[in-house]
Amino acid sequence: MQAGKNAMEAVRETAANIGASAKAGMDKTKATLEEKVEKMTAQHPAEKEMAEQMKLEKFREAETMKRNAMEHNAAVKEHAHSTYYDQSQGPPGVQEGRPVGGYVEDDEVAVSRPVGVAIGTARPSAAHNPKAGGTGHQYT
Repeated sequence: MQAGKNAMEAVRETAANIGASAKAGMDKTKATLEEKVEKMTAQHPAEKEMAEQMKLEKFREAETMKRNAMEHNAAVKEHAHSTYYDQSQGPPGVQEGRPVGGYVEDDEVAVSRPVGVAIGTARPSAAHNPKAGGTGHQYT
């Protein structure tokens, strides 16, 4: 399930990056066309040079906007990834070092069993792994 969510976030980021690149391309094309029109209507070489400088500035602005959008998309993907369960943070049934489940009586969990080690689980190999170490006794 985790891999599917990561893949979906990667697809979303890629699609957003493609959109940002397309927008930058359209802005550059528009700047080029505007420059050509201004050069055609210009009376002095200085006006033609100014049109060229305006085009280059619009190119830089389009590239900056594209980079900012891509950085934002990467941050959104990373944020979405960080909200998923991470195995390094501990199992989902434990919060702040205390197991969740059962009822609490004098700061002790009264009715709670370890997950996957109770007798009668559907997969005995998952419930008791003799190579995992421990005392060798089954829980009841």
